[in-house]
Amino acid sequence: MSRRRPPALAGVVLGVLGLVLTLFAASPALAASYRYWSFWDGAGGQWAYATQGPSTARPADGTVLGFRFSVSKDAAAESARPRAAADFEAVCAATAPAAGKKRVALVIDFGLPEDAPGGERPPQDGPRTACAQVAPAATAAEALAEVAKPLRYNGAALLCGVSGYPRTGCGEPISDSGDGSAAPAASGTPSARPSPPAASAGQDSGPSVGLVAGIAAIAALAAAGVWQSRRRRR
Repeated sequence: MSRRRPPALAGVVLGVLGLVLTLFAASPALAASYRYWSFWDGAGGQWAYATQGPSTARPADGTVLGFRFSVSKDAAAESARPRAAADFEAVCAATAPAAGKKRVALVIDFGLPEDAPGGERPPQDGPRTACAQVAPAATAAEALAEVAKPLRYNGAALLCGVSGYPRTGCGEPISDSGDGSAAPAASGTPSARPSPPAASAGQDSGPSVGLVAGIAAIAALAAAGVWQSRRRRR
């Protein structure tokens, strides 16, 4: 018949476990804010976060697409929508259909001055609209390039700049210092599509050093208890 673990050891294990669980519950899940261009689908006259990135989405004739620059969490519910209506006719009514071409209405919202990187301002106060007339197989990125050059991308094909705005930066996390500056280190970058954003940027912070140390302590004490129990059986 095996002996029970000494009460003192059991008390220590339970005490450390309780402390770790308390620290875990009290630690807030920190989510960074990011400054980036988000990509929107205006199907049905309502803006919805796009299900693909602009470099892979191939809009049909009569589609409305939106691009909005803002500071937000990398999730559809947190991102700022374009501030103009998702109305194809309002944008493309004056552009006559052409053989072998499709028309794509674009709403380009450069965002608010407070969302601009340091030393920059949005190129205009309100959203810009344009009707792109492109080849039937053209992507959303190609339609955007038709009316809003120059575009800027990073190595992961994340849209970083539209019509040269902003000049630098690409999906960088924003510090909580209140000055709008970029944080010194990033845990990832957001995608211009909703993926919260696998490559999503609004990631919760990882476990704290104290939490990891507490778990390690519990494992060590449990191992010691097993060793002591086996030793006493001999």
